Amino acid sequence: MKSKVASKIIVAWALIFYLTFNPHPFSVNAASVEEAIVPLRILETTDLHGNILNYDYLKGTYVNDFGLVRTATLIKNARQDSLNTLLFDNGDLLQGNVLMDYVAKKKALDWNGIHPMMKAMNMLGYDAATFGNHDFHYGVPFLNKVIKDANFPYVNANLYLQTDFDTFHLFNPYVILNKEVMDINGVSHQLKVGVIGFITPYVTRWEKDALKDNIKVDDIVASAEKHIPILKKQGADIIIVLAHTGISLLANPYQNEQNAVLPLSRVKGIDAILFGHTHLTFPDLSKFKGVPGIDNVKGTINGVPAVQGGSWGSYLGVIDLILERKKDKWKIISSQSKAAPIFIMKNNHIKAAVSSDLKMKESIQEIHRKAIEYIKKQRQ
Repeated sequence: MKSKVASKIIVAWALIFYLTFNPHPFSVNAASVEEAIVPLRILETTDLHGNILNYDYLKGTYVNDFGLVRTATLIKNARQDSLNTLLFDNGDLLQGNVLMDYVAKKKALDWNGIHPMMKAMNMLGYDAATFGNHDFHYGVPFLNKVIKDANFPYVNANLYLQTDFDTFHLFNPYVILNKEVMDINGVSHQLKVGVIGFITPYVTRWEKDALKDNIKVDDIVASAEKHIPILKKQGADIIIVLAHTGISLLANPYQNEQNAVLPLSRVKGIDAILFGHTHLTFPDLSKFKGVPGIDNVKGTINGVPAVQGGSWGSYLGVIDLILERKKDKWKIISSQSKAAPIFIMKNNHIKAAVSSDLKMKESIQEIHRKAIEYIKKQRQ
């Protein structure tokens, strides 16, 4: 019943936007499938740093303000409340807590089992993901072993392998997802979603041991200007950027900036930017006040819908788009972004806003116990 009510609310909300932009909507044949209004919700996690559980391994206690087991509930709720959804991750998964350290250094996988992060993400049904700098901390072979078990594609367009003869992308630079979407009249359409990934160029400074001299990184803006037109030419209806980089008000294009979201947002052809790296949230009324091009209410940067979902699963990034299709051409007619928290502050105490996903919590218990034993031995 809740799902049916939510769907009606979604349709009504979409119709309001449609009527706002189309004062004579019924002048076109209503049966035509060439024209449609489609709500699309884009969800983002970023900088999880191994925090599948809401557990602080250093303090030895459960907490209420982080953990993918709680973000998972937000994801499920967000899907129930939308006709069409996509879920992405923005990197920095595989390093950052005792569990990740145990899995990598003690070789808990024995090079046969699936990494607990991949197990959790497969359970949630991600559509695509990109890498963060910390994902290279344990080496490229380890990273490749981990992501081969992902039931979704990984993309990165600005890391290259350089040989004596040529230069190659280290990973697939982008992917086009063929997404079946439903419009507000219940009619299905095919939407080609281009997804491209970028990583902060500082990765080659911080992870020198893992990224040898023959691995090169390109400037994010230069790489975007090179690849976005290719995605368009290959038929992408909309293009979503997964950018493991943050906002710097001083960032310039073509300078290998660490945090390049501002100049990136000016690249023509980008329809949405999901970003991370700095562990902040966007939109956030407490930050970037009065900065030209940043809309902290609507959640746009230079007119491009954008979101940053904090870190450690403390927030879920959400972009709600209203897409209009006319004669096989799609455009965004409205957007609203938010960073939805898994916790609330009440009487100066952090309270859980949602319950944990019990299936995910149970799936990780065995290796969680081993990680606790591991840190106890380390402290002896």
